[in-house]
Amino acid sequence: MNKIIIEHLNLQYADGTESLRNISLSIQANAITVLFGPAGGGKSSLLRCLNRLNDLTEVKVVSGRILLDGENILDPKTDVIALRRRVGMVFARAVVLPMSIRQNLTYGLELAGEKHKSRLEEAVERGLKLAALWDEVKDRLDDPAISLSGGQQQRLCLARVLANQPEVILLDEPTSGLDPISTGKVETALQELKKNYTIILVPHSVQQAARTADFAAFFLQGELVEAAEGKELFTHPKQKRTEDYVEGRFG
Repeated sequence: MNKIIIEHLNLQYADGTESLRNISLSIQANAITVLFGPAGGGKSSLLRCLNRLNDLTEVKVVSGRILLDGENILDPKTDVIALRRRVGMVFARAVVLPMSIRQNLTYGLELAGEKHKSRLEEAVERGLKLAALWDEVKDRLDDPAISLSGGQQQRLCLARVLANQPEVILLDEPTSGLDPISTGKVETALQELKKNYTIILVPHSVQQAARTADFAAFFLQGELVEAAEGKELFTHPKQKRTEDYVEGRFG
């Protein structure tokens, strides 16, 4: 079942940069869809369209439709704050709040009006468990978040998104600065999370893309070149440009 349907999406920034050209792509629910390709291909721009973060940048043109459960989120009437609760995002660089581990997870919920301590504590435990971090920090929840290792901070950022109980999780190279062990923990967590969430991942390498993708889409210079099931795309790509990139001939 499709959770998101992108139809003829175009995006051009105010400086004239054309980031996305006529993108049409379906995103399956309860699966990991990987957007991969060389830098500058439009992958991150597409992620930011999916929860309207591009509203915060100077965009000259945006056209087309993005349907989330059948509703066009590009409609000017869309409640963007509510949308970002449904579609959470984890960035390449872990940015923890200058607060305790616990407060990193409760801050957003409290801003949204949640005051019940028991519900806040449940959200903390749920988010940390889903991000495979609970066992490592459960006895130090009041320690500063900055005291965590880089890999732990990245999983804390994921836990913070999960505490809000989103439907879709966007990840923009979330393991680019992590060691192999921390990367493995994040990838393992994503495989569990897809049972209940729709996940869209921009990986930091072709190898990670191949490891994690249920579905994959190859982007090049703002164009969607090819999209298919992950195993199919990485073993039998139909487009020569996809094959050349996967096999390391450029990029």
